Amino acid sequence: MNRTSGLAIVALGGLLAGSAFAQEELSVEDALEVVEANTLDDLLKNVEERRVVENQENIRRENEFRAQRDRQSQLLDQAKEDRRQERLRGERLDTQYRENERLIGELQDQYNQRLGKLRELFGVLQQVAGDTRSHFDESVVSLQYPGRGEWLGELAAKMGSATQLATIDEMEELWEHLQREATESGKVARFTAPVDQHDGDQVDTEVVRVGSFAVISEEGYLNYDWDLDRLVQLGRQPEAQFANTAENLFEADPGDLVSFAVDPTRGSLTRLLIQRATPAEMIGTPFGGIAAGHCYLPFCDGQGAYPGSVIIIVGIIGVLLAIERLITLTLVGGKVNRQRAQPEAPSEDNPLGRVIKVYDENREVDTETLELKLGEGILAEMPALTRNIAIIQVISIVAPLMGLLGTVIGMIETFQSITLFGAGDPKTMASGISTALMTTVLGLCVAIPTTLLHAIVNQRSRSIIHILDEQSAGIVAQHAEESGQAISEPEQA
Repeated sequence: MNRTSGLAIVALGGLLAGSAFAQEELSVEDALEVVEANTLDDLLKNVEERRVVENQENIRRENEFRAQRDRQSQLLDQAKEDRRQERLRGERLDTQYRENERLIGELQDQYNQRLGKLRELFGVLQQVAGDTRSHFDESVVSLQYPGRGEWLGELAAKMGSATQLATIDEMEELWEHLQREATESGKVARFTAPVDQHDGDQVDTEVVRVGSFAVISEEGYLNYDWDLDRLVQLGRQPEAQFANTAENLFEADPGDLVSFAVDPTRGSLTRLLIQRATPAEMIGTPFGGIAAGHCYLPFCDGQGAYPGSVIIIVGIIGVLLAIERLITLTLVGGKVNRQRAQPEAPSEDNPLGRVIKVYDENREVDTETLELKLGEGILAEMPALTRNIAIIQVISIVAPLMGLLGTVIGMIETFQSITLFGAGDPKTMASGISTALMTTVLGLCVAIPTTLLHAIVNQRSRSIIHILDEQSAGIVAQHAEESGQAISEPEQA
């Protein structure tokens, strides 16, 4: 008690001394404050006063140091006594600690004896509670029945402690949660839940839960972020064949039987599907890249880049030319067939009619001259019948070569990236190769239809030319027969 009072007096004295020292320091600082001098006399006065104050402060510090030096022996004795007291206290605490350890061991043995076979039961209960919590955290059923994971976490922590046991009510509640999960995993339920929109807002939305696998809304599939325990709209929906099933299920009435595409991985496959490039992303859009300022050609925002853009433009030109030729030759062919059925009334709107006109204009000439005139007329019709067919053929040949060129360029860029950054990520390498092969696909997609269209329009053109040659030969033969002249034969060399 006397020692405690002495320590209190010393502490109080230290506080008072500290306060006085702070006040002295403050007064010294005030005295040493620089005062503006307007004249040389004022400046000299300030210097003298400052010197006096500094001397007084130095004397005070020397006196304080001497006083502290005289007390060192007393402070050392006090510190030694404090150390002895603390050592005795530590010995008492160590003895008490060993005694407590012995008591805890005896109580633990007594606890284990009384627990008996229930130890295995509570161990299994703890394991089931931990495993079930991880399952519930990832289950969309928790959206409709929240709070299950937290309760199971508390139960597992309780079972992990050495001082608490689960009650019968808690074990029955765990049984109820397990049974509810099994029952709800086979149901399709409709309820309202908050959904994170694309703009970041959270809106209460009517959703449909399909067992423990998927959740959909009116917009389509939703992503369940089990880390944050909330629903999030997907950046985009999967392919139409899957998105349509979600729409049909959401609009179905209770009791209706509808087909639905279920993701057995609870969203993992869906997230992978929406990462696949769409046809618009692979091929590109007509003016998307130009509008965004990324490139300056139509379809250049696709995976084929500029080579793919050139292939698509060339392919469009080839198909348009082929369609124009197909329509023109079909119309001309129809007129030629009608003219062939009525040779006595030639018309200027078809090649055969114009050839017959040549015959009508040269009925009085000899057979050889008539043959030359008809040949000249057929040659005059040839350009209109064969126009742009050769261009279509060239496009069908050049398109796959352009695709191959684009693939080679893409592969060079891919291997350059591997050289710079390494091949540690196979996914990046596969993506680069896939992009490079896109130009080959585009080249083949252009070559195949243009080759078929070239064959069709070339056959139509040859058919009309054959009709003209056939009719011209018939006219010459008829003229030779009527005039009694023989058809001239080529001279033998």
